[in-house]
Amino acid sequence: MKLHKCLFGTVFFCLLSSAGAEKLAEITILASRDRPAMLRSPVQHVGAAELAESKVLTINEALRKLPGVLARDEEGLGLRPNIGIRGLNPTRSSKVLLLEDGLPLSFAPYGDNASYFHPALERFERIELLKNAGQIAFGPQTIGGIINYISAPTPDRAQGRVAARGGNLGLRALDLELGDRVDGLGTGWRLDATHKHSRGSRRNIELDAGDVGVKIEQELSESQSLTLRLSGYRERSQVPYSGLTLAEYREDPRGNPFVNDFFDIDRQAVALVHGLQANDSVTLRTAVYHTRLQRDWWRQSSNSRQRPNDATDPACGDMRNLLSGCGNEGRVRSYRTLGIEPRLQIDGVNWRALVGLRHHREWQERLQLHGDTPRARSAGIGINGGVREDNLRRVEANSGFIETTLSYQSTSVTAGLRYEDIRYAREDRLRGTSGTTALNVLIPGIAVSQQLTNEIVMFAGVHKGFAPPRVEDAIANNGTAVELDSEYSWNTELGLRWQIDAESQLELTFFDMDFANQVIPASLAGGGNATLTNGGRTQHRGVELLGEWRSRDFVESFANLRPRVRLAANWLRDAEFGRSRLATASDGSVVPVSGNRLPYAARHLLTMTVGGEWANGLSVQIEGHYVSAMYADDLNTVALSSDGQRGRLAGHAIWNLALNYRASEQLEWFAGAKNVADRLYIADLSRGIVPGPSRQLQAGFEYRY
Repeated sequence: MKLHKCLFGTVFFCLLSSAGAEKLAEITILASRDRPAMLRSPVQHVGAAELAESKVLTINEALRKLPGVLARDEEGLGLRPNIGIRGLNPTRSSKVLLLEDGLPLSFAPYGDNASYFHPALERFERIELLKNAGQIAFGPQTIGGIINYISAPTPDRAQGRVAARGGNLGLRALDLELGDRVDGLGTGWRLDATHKHSRGSRRNIELDAGDVGVKIEQELSESQSLTLRLSGYRERSQVPYSGLTLAEYREDPRGNPFVNDFFDIDRQAVALVHGLQANDSVTLRTAVYHTRLQRDWWRQSSNSRQRPNDATDPACGDMRNLLSGCGNEGRVRSYRTLGIEPRLQIDGVNWRALVGLRHHREWQERLQLHGDTPRARSAGIGINGGVREDNLRRVEANSGFIETTLSYQSTSVTAGLRYEDIRYAREDRLRGTSGTTALNVLIPGIAVSQQLTNEIVMFAGVHKGFAPPRVEDAIANNGTAVELDSEYSWNTELGLRWQIDAESQLELTFFDMDFANQVIPASLAGGGNATLTNGGRTQHRGVELLGEWRSRDFVESFANLRPRVRLAANWLRDAEFGRSRLATASDGSVVPVSGNRLPYAARHLLTMTVGGEWANGLSVQIEGHYVSAMYADDLNTVALSSDGQRGRLAGHAIWNLALNYRASEQLEWFAGAKNVADRLYIADLSRGIVPGPSRQLQAGFEYRY
């Protein structure tokens, strides 16, 4: 199979890239649309056409096109995504597993599964979302869902693309794509480069990020191939960590008093994939991956209750600290991951077996440096200066899974089992203390699919959900193990998928996530530095709907128009605490919260897109996105608190508009607007009040050859 016909790393891990490699088979990783009876659970996706027609600017816009996904805005350009699935807390995307071509994208998926960066969306051809039992083929997060970004394939011939866009709020972006294939050598290559700049969603913000990706595919023989993927990301932004207090928000809802907060990040990643087709039925894929990430966030305040950074000095105990000589904080983080993952697939007449192993290691170097001036970049020597944290945190994880699919006529059953063995270590270099702990878990799952008709498939599944604790939550600074349980749940799914035609489908899914223990931030803990607690039993139940319709019948009958409609909806009927759950109120009292709504669990999510394309190359698309009201804390506080971290976030709806004109086969012009009505709404309270992005106008072109 030629690579340009493959979805590398997702629906299939295609193992060879050049013409003449027709004999090399595929490893099925998620699901095959060509074999609907083999589906464990349908893979929901946003494809290249949808992304292009919408002229998506941020990853948040793209993910909202998938049902059950809450993608919360933070700084206005989607550089730090906050993704929650089926009512799970979206803060720092810590409850979702992010993959790139099937390999870990997060810089510490076992020890600190938080996202402080996101690669350029333009590098990816497709986004896929896998839920329920199919998740056990991955890990360690197997609860709400897995998001897999699929890098674009190398071309069959020389080709390129350049795209540029600009707009208000200082928006300017440039995308470059180059690729070719050297048939004589069996080599294909591709280069993607993106740069974006914006003034973001609040004042005193400058966002500047660049991303480069290189993919090289080499045919070794008719049965072997190598794929090398390199990527680099660099960001230099003036951007705050904290939101606003209630008084500040009322005075200036898009204000930002933290004028000396700066964020720097550098990430390099490499992955090498070897594919071997032993015979017609046995395929082996082995991936080796390594990432390095350096993240420095220098700021005057780490959250809305820590104003300014060090109130131990009375002279610096108020907002004067921001512009005085009282200093700042540097949260300096260095991450490294290394792993190897072989996967073996064996295909029989009416069965398929998939076996995988993984050895994974993580290192976290964590420093907290207090400088002497607001723009310091090193530890100071004054009363507020010095090194406040110097931690080394390590994780070694060994895992494996086996998954077998049996098919008989129109029915298939997939059963699987995953094993995770995780070992933590933490060293506090300031105190001279250290400690270790470990956990292991078995994660079973089973799914059934039934081909009711040629167009309709019924699917059902149940699996154990698992998410490990962070290193810092498993081992205290003094080296003692903390009794913080892992997250466990039993997840059930039942649905129908109707493939109306090649481009139109409808999917309805009922889901239930029953947590034996959900680990959540304490009500007064805030955001990224939250103290995590055992939340006990919680329940998530709801219904999801995904529909897409495209018609060719209108082309001749109605003004040469080809209309399209896409709908992604979620009704989260239940998302609440179970019995005997207690929380601490602002006055220090302990109150029951049993039956309360979980934080950031919106009852309704809806994204609907209506558009059409005329025969002359003009297309129009209107998109509406709605998020219902939700609470920011387990106490279900209604009124916004003075520190801006508790209260009820009102529901909101925004509208986006995209206009595209294809002047020729090579050239396309586009214009559009995000949040057309300039709706002001509160997007987040986890670190103070953060408004959603304001109206963003954009225009640009795309040229291909």
